Amino acid sequence: MTQGFSSLARIGIAAAVMAFAAPVTGIGFGSAALAASQPSGSSGSDTTKCGSGYTLNKKTQKCDKTSSIAPDTQLYDKGRALALAGKYDDALAVFAQIKNQDDAKVLTMIGYSKRKLGDMDSGMAYYTKALALEPDNLYTHEYLGELYVELGNVNEAKVHLAKLETLCGTTCEQYQDLSKAIAGEPEVN
Repeated sequence: MTQGFSSLARIGIAAAVMAFAAPVTGIGFGSAALAASQPSGSSGSDTTKCGSGYTLNKKTQKCDKTSSIAPDTQLYDKGRALALAGKYDDALAVFAQIKNQDDAKVLTMIGYSKRKLGDMDSGMAYYTKALALEPDNLYTHEYLGELYVELGNVNEAKVHLAKLETLCGTTCEQYQDLSKAIAGEPEVN
């Protein structure tokens, strides 16, 4: 009998330990360890390879802890509801959690919240960036037009009203709201 383990046995044990440690510790060891832990010819699902609470990052081939953070869409919906309810600071805190900060909808609602808090310059900057990404965003045109009304620049507001008419006609909500703002009617939200 030989003393100790053969090199092949040590490699097999090390691969098994690494494959087990990856999902438990969150430390990835690459595809070699994952492949070594799989029976020959077994493909398995991403969660099978990594274990409960972890998914295989196909790009890095490492096990990553599955995030419990809400997806951007849910965060956007929550932030928008808070902003429209007048809870602008709370809305901004939610928008800050969104991963894709270069989304025109997100930028528009950040601009809306900033404007409602009295920071017209920041509001304008966010609206401008949103329109650069999505020139036909109805809400951005409405809110930017409202900002111009608040600044006393009705002519510029009318430019956005005309754009809204082109995009959605005179019966869409955004056109109606901006038209009322230009006419001096109080805002509903």
